[in-house]
Amino acid sequence: MPIEIKMPALSPTMEEGKLAKWLVKEGDTVSSGDIMAEIETDKATMEFEAVDEGVIGKISVAEGTEGVKVGTVIAVLVEEGEDASAIEAPKADAPKAAAKEEAPKAEAPKADTKPAPAAAPKAAASGDRVVATPLAKRIADAKGVDLSGVAGSGPNGRIVKADVEAAQGGTAKKAAPVPAASAPAAAPAAAATSSVEMADETRALLDARVPHSVEKLSGMRKTIARRLAQSKQEAPHIYLSVDVQLDKLLELRSQINATLEKQGVKVSVNDMLVKALGMALVAVPECNVTFAGNELIKYERADISVAVSIPGGLITPIVTAANEKSFSAIAKATKDLASRAKEGKLKPDEYQGGTASISNMGMMGIKSFSAVINPPQSTILAIGAGDKRPWVMPDGSLGVATVMSATGSFDHRAVDGADGARLMAAFREFVENPLSMIA
Repeated sequence: MPIEIKMPALSPTMEEGKLAKWLVKEGDTVSSGDIMAEIETDKATMEFEAVDEGVIGKISVAEGTEGVKVGTVIAVLVEEGEDASAIEAPKADAPKAAAKEEAPKAEAPKADTKPAPAAAPKAAASGDRVVATPLAKRIADAKGVDLSGVAGSGPNGRIVKADVEAAQGGTAKKAAPVPAASAPAAAPAAAATSSVEMADETRALLDARVPHSVEKLSGMRKTIARRLAQSKQEAPHIYLSVDVQLDKLLELRSQINATLEKQGVKVSVNDMLVKALGMALVAVPECNVTFAGNELIKYERADISVAVSIPGGLITPIVTAANEKSFSAIAKATKDLASRAKEGKLKPDEYQGGTASISNMGMMGIKSFSAVINPPQSTILAIGAGDKRPWVMPDGSLGVATVMSATGSFDHRAVDGADGARLMAAFREFVENPLSMIA
């Protein structure tokens, strides 16, 4: 009996998504747990697993289709030996929305009569199904690595980031020279395609005298733009900065890492700052809140959203109960979350929520900055680089210390300036006296 495979709701707020890529084709046999497709939500590109086993009898929504509503039938699974043609008629109505989306795509090959030879090698390269993580595919695309010639070391032979990096030197895509040779012929076709798909607002901003390209925004980038604009428009930001001495924290980190070395665990400065912010939020609960219009939501623990840069955007996986966790537990959690975030494997409850955020750009050499609040939170801490600076020592003498600048952004509707100042003072106290976090 045919089984309908429907567009899943990969987060509580998801209403529609983009079917970014099919990893199976009609006629393929799948088992429970097999990765069938990559679906782009408003947060990330996530892998969609098969729940049942059977044969892909029909794919109703083509890859690349945007705006696919949750619950839309995207494919049909049949039993081994079952006639797939029997399911075509009942499913005729389901993909109507997708069919509208597919129509413009069907015109592209007709218009591109000249560059047709360039597409041929690409089709040949994709003849066999290549299973790779979203991150591996993005890196391969950027580096020009042909995944069809890469051996995967991940589960079930899946290609992961390390495989692409290892193969980077010798598996350049064969199709690369073809577009280069036919560049003059391909350019007008590309321009024509852009002019058809480009939004009126984009076209109005273009200056044809300047060489350019137009890239369609991903669902994640659209969400980042919308939420940050919402944050700056709705939440009146107040910024408070402090300079924090790091020498004792660095000394304690060195001792902790020496102890944990045999376990293969390494605590970063950021892991310790996550703990310090969590404890400061519990010490100053007035900043661990959400403004809800007529009410104020007060949280009893600190779930810290840690900003992680990933290809195409930013995501904030959450360290739950950071105020209660040990440094080593936070280190393990952040390493795991960051790794899976970059591979698009986070579950929605691992990046949605959080009571406050931390964004560290110190490793990039940024001395100080002000972060935009992550709604509906009311607090975000921006961390700059620690460097050697002249410093007045406790005995009044002038010396040199490792100092970083930290800037808190607060939603002034929910957090008063005095309470924000208390949080920054508590954070500095925990960092400058790190033993108080483990006492």
